[in-house]
Amino acid sequence: MWFLRRMLRIPWTTKKTNERILNEANKRRSLVRTIRKRQATFLGHVMRGGKLEHLITTGKFEGKEAEEDKGRR
Repeated sequence: MWFLRRMLRIPWTTKKTNERILNEANKRRSLVRTIRKRQATFLGHVMRGGKLEHLITTGKFEGKEAEEDKGRR
């Protein structure tokens, strides 16, 4: 919340909670909305690749990153 404190010119020495700062700025936390949006984007990415079944059954992707990890062990 440091950016909102700076925009509202509220010094760090004042004892205000992050919730109070958000209320003063008329903002809400949108973490759940952001997570759901990213999950939907990831699902679309996986479905385009046609590897949804593999991801569901194993929980792992095969590919360049997986091959690189094998060599490091």
